[in-house]
Amino acid sequence: MYDHFTKEILLEYEKIRDLEAKALEKRKLEVYKKVPEIKEIDEEIGRFGILISKAILENPQNYEKALANIHEKMEHLKQEKAILLTENNIPMHYLEMNYQCPACKDTGFLDNHKKCNCFKQKLINRAYSMSNMEKILEKENFQTFNIDLFSDEPFENEVLTPKENMQNILTVCEGFVFNFDTKSNENLLFYGTTGLGKTFLCNCIAKALLDKGKIVIYQTAFKILEILEEYKFNKKRTKDIESSYQLLFDSDLLIIDDLGTELTNTFTNTEIFNILNTRLIQDKKIIISTNLSPAQLANTYSDRVFSRIVGAFTKHKFYGPDLRWEK
Repeated sequence: MYDHFTKEILLEYEKIRDLEAKALEKRKLEVYKKVPEIKEIDEEIGRFGILISKAILENPQNYEKALANIHEKMEHLKQEKAILLTENNIPMHYLEMNYQCPACKDTGFLDNHKKCNCFKQKLINRAYSMSNMEKILEKENFQTFNIDLFSDEPFENEVLTPKENMQNILTVCEGFVFNFDTKSNENLLFYGTTGLGKTFLCNCIAKALLDKGKIVIYQTAFKILEILEEYKFNKKRTKDIESSYQLLFDSDLLIIDDLGTELTNTFTNTEIFNILNTRLIQDKKIIISTNLSPAQLANTYSDRVFSRIVGAFTKHKFYGPDLRWEK
């Protein structure tokens, strides 16, 4: 899947660059017609490339002085050009490429040959689109969240009503998004029985961060186990499998939904600990949603996994009447 997506995305980048190159050429012709002197300066600057090569070839042992002289002339011409642009009310960047992503200049790759965040995000967006998450996030987000669905009546022995409790959790979630780039050690654990809004709030956070250009991976614990097994035991490991596995570690945010529904054994405990521990060491944020209480988590997972969850996550209990039945 990712190989197919990669080809599509690279073609997209190529089209973006071609369109902008044509737009830039159109802007140049417009400016050259209005201010012919700028065209002359651009042509002269263009010839400097040949002069540099010539200087190096003619005097390979001592060409620094010649290069310094060429660069001085080039800077002088650029200053003349800047003055002409200003005098004719033409923006300074009007004759430059307008990149949608300045970091990679719409190539998808950085100078160190690594994929740019915009490239990774395009991969994630396609993955969401394929899994229908895009449609879900259109319906389940902070704008559609309705606090009035939660009860104002006291619930069991809880100090706050379900509505008051949810208002507090909603504030935490909004703060999590707002402070995403500054609070490196903030991870969330949502726990409580089904039908209380845990998945809905995970979707709210995912949508808000996707809109900010963050790389968000949202998987159920069961699906994560499938990815781990494919990566570890499939002898014909494909790039798709490798990408899915690596994104569990590299994404800006990993949301693990329904922790505890997967088969738990030594392999599961080891791999989940590896994911949690690696991400926590790298300050990569995690949200876990589970129907299990902290006590049940302690009985389900190894001490190493449980200690990571207890020590590195802010715990938020969801309680109240099952909203699905209330609806």
